[in-house]
Amino acid sequence: MTNARDLKINLQRRTVVAGVAAASAHLLAPMSALATTKRATTTGRNKMDIDRFVADCVAANEETNAQAAINDILARAVSEPRNVLAALGDPVKAGLTVFLASPTLTIFAAAWTPQMNLMPHDHLMWANIGIYTGREDNIFWKRTSDGIKAYGADALFVKDTAMLPEDALHSVTNPLKRFTGGIHIYGGDFFGTTRSQWNPETLDEEPSDGDKIREMFRRENERLGIGMDS
Repeated sequence: MTNARDLKINLQRRTVVAGVAAASAHLLAPMSALATTKRATTTGRNKMDIDRFVADCVAANEETNAQAAINDILARAVSEPRNVLAALGDPVKAGLTVFLASPTLTIFAAAWTPQMNLMPHDHLMWANIGIYTGREDNIFWKRTSDGIKAYGADALFVKDTAMLPEDALHSVTNPLKRFTGGIHIYGGDFFGTTRSQWNPETLDEEPSDGDKIREMFRRENERLGIGMDS
């Protein structure tokens, strides 16, 4: 079994102090069918300030090791999961809440339905994931001359963060009978980049695009009798 160092996954549970920065968020209109664009602000000490979080991430993205700097901010945020839930609410349907979509950085909250599975896929950019409710199980894959092969796994629990390199390829499962929520941060234009996904039964490579992502969320919500507009 490949260890966490070989996977280049850096699980962290630490609190850091994030710097103050100003930033403007360019929200993603084409994904509106699956994403609810929302900006939350602090009304009390126990509620995550989403605007400040995004601004801090934008500032950290200018650092030499941007992924690690941003992961510090993410780890601080999910170390107080109740504060995140106070700002975002409990997940009630599969989908994305987009906070920032720009050429250099994408930030959103993702909600997985109970026992939801995401087929193997790549990102083609580094990715940080922080869990604030539920659990996310990952299987890691690698390309071989015979197609992709699974070579490792890891589980993310509440307060965990993970750092995935640009060439990471993984599939995701929510093993719980309740929703899982996480904050996902990507070092580039996640929605504007053509990526790949792999058929879960045949492992044939397929293109990944907005229509397929929308359909995936639609099916999951339909499975639970949830309307996309609810």
